[in-house]
Amino acid sequence: MIKVGCCGFPTSMKRYFETFKLVELNSTFYEYPRLETVRGWRERALEGFEFTVKVHQDVTHGAKMKVCDASLDGFRRMKEICAILDAKVLLFQTPGSFRADGLEDAAKLFRRVKHEGELEDLVFVWETRGPSWETAEAREKLGAVLAELNVVHVVDPLRLLPAYVSDVAYFRLHGLGKRMYYYQYCDDELRRLADIVKSYDVGGRSVYVLFNNLAMLEDSRRFLEFLARGRFPRLTAGVGVDSVREVLAKVRFPVSKNVLMNRFGWRLV
Repeated sequence: MIKVGCCGFPTSMKRYFETFKLVELNSTFYEYPRLETVRGWRERALEGFEFTVKVHQDVTHGAKMKVCDASLDGFRRMKEICAILDAKVLLFQTPGSFRADGLEDAAKLFRRVKHEGELEDLVFVWETRGPSWETAEAREKLGAVLAELNVVHVVDPLRLLPAYVSDVAYFRLHGLGKRMYYYQYCDDELRRLADIVKSYDVGGRSVYVLFNNLAMLEDSRRFLEFLARGRFPRLTAGVGVDSVREVLAKVRFPVSKNVLMNRFGWRLV
């Protein structure tokens, strides 16, 4: 099953819950919410809605994935949040400064927390970042360790394919090129994304697709409609000149003709 959502809430929770069945809770990376607040999120969500949770930076950035009091305390607080939300997936995202030579530290932490005894069905997924993880040697070592630990490798599939997936595959879309977060995907890129994620949708696997770009709300809606109907929704309400006006209203001027055509021209095709 392919599940599509956003990294965080790009609109009000009420509107989001009416449109989507999945969100990656990102606020937990920056601060530990009160458990009463977490219960409120669960109660406001519609039946069947799924939360995934991003681990606090105390674990991934502060403790740098080492086994220590800070990382273990942070993990236990994350478990409390996951239990309230009935979350099935816990995301670890390490910084680009956490290089491939830190793999054994991460492995030790995963081994330790996997034996905590509670929430045994919670799936750990890990987004590695930076070029040191992308060499053939690093990917081979990473894949072997993740397979041993049953920790899913998180990637942007338009850039790189995962070193390991289990009965869960987890993809995060950050945008392409230098613009990254400020990027909006064109129809052809979303078609390519659909081909990739469908190839993982086999054997009862749950395939998570989370958009994390500035246009995540629009792009995730477009992707959902393409998966369901095989076509994309219109990006403008008008046609002809009115359509051009709508597109140009979102452009920050001054801008060159080439940039205008490359970034926005596809919306009119």
